[in-house]
Amino acid sequence: MSAATSPEPRTASNGTSLVEIPTPCLLLDEAKLRSNVEAMRSHIEGLGTVFRPHLKTAKSIDVARIAMSGPAGPAMVSTLREAEYFAAGGVTDLIYGVGIAPAKLGRVSALRSRGVDLVIILDSVEQAEAVAAHVRAIGDPLPVFIEVDADGHRSGVSPGDAETLVAIGRCLTSGGATLRGVLLHAGDSYRLNDGVALAAAAEAERLAAVTAAGALRSAGLPCPVVSIGSTPTARYARDLTGITEVRAGVFMFGDLYQAGVGSVAMGDIALSVLASVIGHQRRKGWIIIDAGWMALSRDRGTAKQTCDQSYGVVCDLSGRPYDDLIVADANQEHGVVALRSGFDAALPELPVGSRVRILPNHACATGAQHDCYHVLDAAGRIGAIWPRINGW
Repeated sequence: MSAATSPEPRTASNGTSLVEIPTPCLLLDEAKLRSNVEAMRSHIEGLGTVFRPHLKTAKSIDVARIAMSGPAGPAMVSTLREAEYFAAGGVTDLIYGVGIAPAKLGRVSALRSRGVDLVIILDSVEQAEAVAAHVRAIGDPLPVFIEVDADGHRSGVSPGDAETLVAIGRCLTSGGATLRGVLLHAGDSYRLNDGVALAAAAEAERLAAVTAAGALRSAGLPCPVVSIGSTPTARYARDLTGITEVRAGVFMFGDLYQAGVGSVAMGDIALSVLASVIGHQRRKGWIIIDAGWMALSRDRGTAKQTCDQSYGVVCDLSGRPYDDLIVADANQEHGVVALRSGFDAALPELPVGSRVRILPNHACATGAQHDCYHVLDAAGRIGAIWPRINGW
């Protein structure tokens, strides 16, 4: 491939300014990342339990080394691709946090044969039977969490359904698998935005976990680990009695959705997309940028919140939001910057070639559009390039 047709480089040397690097690109404020991690870790450990960071948003060994309490973990992942990647980086204490499909068990055991303590989750006797058959076939006593439904959000066994919990547990243990415990995710907490309600959700999650663990133990089944977590409930937990570990992930970066929930402050959002102004439609009150939904993602989760942030909040190069300026619409590679509906203030003066930063609606979805982080140092310049992965 000739130089004229080769892709634009996605790297920059240390000390590069934000007006020199190619756009659109993903920026990560390292100081905010570290501050967010330290605040969460201190909070959870202060309540007497272990913090297990979820790496599904990060997808980067450099971020993982900041988030984890040690080089080997503990950590959680959402794909086997992530498990393989982090294992190659020396992370050996992992939970694969998506209900197991039988066809994936071979990849799980392949990782375990390399010394990785990879734990899987499931919520049905059918899955447990598939795991037991796999264990009998290859002799790997797979460690398993039974997923418990904290709040009706998604998957899991009801915490009050002792019959199903015990049936799954007995199927696993009689089949040679290792019952590691129960795991919950209070996903319905993402719909809340009040501290009192979030604290109540955190307590409901804890009670559901303790109830499910008690059902297993009463039946003579092991339940050494009781694992809960979501960013909102981890943030607002006040009592973790009976809980052995708490998981959370998106809090490290923050995003506009979590700011709407109240899990993070707008000023703590560590992730943004750098974009260039490429045109104007002045009669329409539009500024056109080179970051569309391929760079920002199509996630519009804040549309269901009190404040709809459309495709993202527009900031200057220091990360300070412009008043009521958002990415109001997006095409594949074009973003339309405009004032919020109902506001008639003057647009900022942003000539062609100007740079802006966009705070994302959903850090996981926006991060997935990029292959690396351009890491900001204390001077607001690029201090490092950290690769990140995607895929399953």
